[in-house]
Amino acid sequence: MENDTVKVLVVDDEQDIRTLLNIYLKRLGYDVVEAVDGVEAVEAVRADNSIDLIVMDIMMPRLSGTEACEKIREFSSIPVLFLTAKTKEPDQNEAYDVGGDDFLPKPFTQSEFNRKVNALIRRYKVYRGKDEIDPKNITVGNISIDSFKRIVTKNGEPVKLTDKEYALLFFLVEHRGQPWSLEALYENIWQEKYLPSSSNTVMVHILRLRQKIEDNSAQPEIIRTIYGKGYQVD
Repeated sequence: MENDTVKVLVVDDEQDIRTLLNIYLKRLGYDVVEAVDGVEAVEAVRADNSIDLIVMDIMMPRLSGTEACEKIREFSSIPVLFLTAKTKEPDQNEAYDVGGDDFLPKPFTQSEFNRKVNALIRRYKVYRGKDEIDPKNITVGNISIDSFKRIVTKNGEPVKLTDKEYALLFFLVEHRGQPWSLEALYENIWQEKYLPSSSNTVMVHILRLRQKIEDNSAQPEIIRTIYGKGYQVD
């Protein structure tokens, strides 16, 4: 991924915050556009299909970050990183429920911000992958994925997945027919260096994902185990 191809939309009603994030992102080599509230954010995303990431405050006038995210999810799967001083679990759950991808509590360090931004951009580049996949209508067995709205359904009923579970499922579906090792999955999804202890992290997420999407998680038909090679979706 070339940094000069990446554009980030920064949305915050405070000029000082927008200026600071602009500095952080430009140090990473990313292009930056700004919006002062949720209304401007929705308009910006509609008008510019080259935006790769939205970094958005939640508490804003006219249209909050979560309200803006809901509207954006009606037509775009661009990842959204929420910034907020509201750190209680119900507030975080609301951010994820409306389609947010990650959550960074204020105050945060530049290194924390950089890690979140880079991980989301890398994942989105993977999501946008192959031309032959219709992002509005991806099906595997009785599972359907709408990657614009980031909605997964089973037999027509919504399946609530965590961000990492969704990332795992989408990655495996997009690379159908190819087995992926624990190491490869961890480094692609978590965007961190693989350690022996990382295997358990991946296996636990695969188990939980299977429990949500398989008819029988003990005999999975969607995410198959390819012995000696890893996990695969056909």
